[in-house]
Amino acid sequence: MTYSGTSAHLRVPAAAALHPEPVPTTARDKRIAIVSASIGAGHDGAAAELARRLTSHGFVVDRFDLLDLLPVHLGQLVRDSYHRMLVRAPWAYQRVYRSTERAGGGGPLARALLRTAEERVFRTLHPDTGAVVSTYPGASRVLGSLRLRGRLTVPVLTYLTDFSVHPLWVADGVDVHLAAHAVPAAQARAAGAQDVRVSGPVVDPRFCPGSAVERHTARARFGLPGNTPLALLVAGSWGVGPVRQVALELRDCGAAVPVVVCGRNKALAERLRADGIEHAFGWVDDMPALMQAADVLVQNAGGLSSLEAFATGLPVASYRCIPGHGLTNAAALEEAGAAVWIRDPARLKVALCDLIHGPLGLSQRAIGFALFTAEGEGGPAAEIGRIHSAVSPPQSPRFTAPRHHPAARRLVATTAVACGVWACAVGTGIATAYEGSGVIHAIGHSLDRDDPPPHHIFHVEGHHHS
Repeated sequence: MTYSGTSAHLRVPAAAALHPEPVPTTARDKRIAIVSASIGAGHDGAAAELARRLTSHGFVVDRFDLLDLLPVHLGQLVRDSYHRMLVRAPWAYQRVYRSTERAGGGGPLARALLRTAEERVFRTLHPDTGAVVSTYPGASRVLGSLRLRGRLTVPVLTYLTDFSVHPLWVADGVDVHLAAHAVPAAQARAAGAQDVRVSGPVVDPRFCPGSAVERHTARARFGLPGNTPLALLVAGSWGVGPVRQVALELRDCGAAVPVVVCGRNKALAERLRADGIEHAFGWVDDMPALMQAADVLVQNAGGLSSLEAFATGLPVASYRCIPGHGLTNAAALEEAGAAVWIRDPARLKVALCDLIHGPLGLSQRAIGFALFTAEGEGGPAAEIGRIHSAVSPPQSPRFTAPRHHPAARRLVATTAVACGVWACAVGTGIATAYEGSGVIHAIGHSLDRDDPPPHHIFHVEGHHHS
């Protein structure tokens, strides 16, 4: 197979095509639970692909959303608060991220919130569950606590969905951490993880290099120019970050025509089209074809889309990244040599031209493909299957602790009030309105005393809330 997305050609190793993962036959007809969280699309995307692979090898897979298992609709509050913080007060998210990073994990509120989910998670697991996999830091904390205290008698694994590893990912009690690359594996070990294994990425097999015919067909289908270099700009399922600014800079620099995927941010797509960005899409159901049509991926978060681009054969550039994990992922991808981090807008055109036509693009495609050819003995699903099969038949995970305890009810009520206050504050714009008075600055300072007040270098344009 030959990559034909640019003027340069690269022969793709046969193993680079996403291949089936061998799973021991002794593991067939067994049950595995996967706990994720519907925050963005990356955690659920990894969970879905793990479930697909494990199911294809004969496992019964149960998938759960941790946010659905939080009591009294707290999950929706958490999801909405996180979203609104990224949109309305990204500087606050950066402070929270850094403060928890230095502290080695979440604060008292986060711990209390996760503690409320433990019994619900435990009671949700099927009694025949032989292993539990987390694709979300909060789920790892909940499952690790259950394992550490002897409530779970089966292995708990964490699949690290990001290239950078926040300390929240590493929870006491988790038996094995699976990483896509040596860089996140090293970060997990530095954060205290004991058993870390590099098992390769988890990506839908539809993301693969396309032929010249497939490339032409995809461009025609999406109404894209046939021979012009295309820069695919992605900003996650929520379309957050300075997307409009980047799209205009891509257009004006002249290196490639911008093709922007705004996810569920319809207002952003409409604003871009009004700006004259012709190829602005909302939610795209066939991202594999759109990636095959493009010549370079420009991203701001470093999540699942980057891995999908590596599998497709697209070089990746990180540019104007969102706070927190966007910045740390950009640094980790650059350390791995898998993506270039463009820090200076003056270098945007030069870097994109090198990625599309030059040796930098060839080098990065080779590194991206190597992520898949270097998978440890079949990839993460195979590793999960081996760990599942290595243990004796699971004991029933059920316990007899009372469902309703007065202290637990008080904890739930207190946590609900705290989350509700924060969600309302961020969601109604109080963070913006009160910033000048110093109220929010004081709250931020309590999270991170070493940071000076930010000057709104991150923003979202074209996004509106009802």
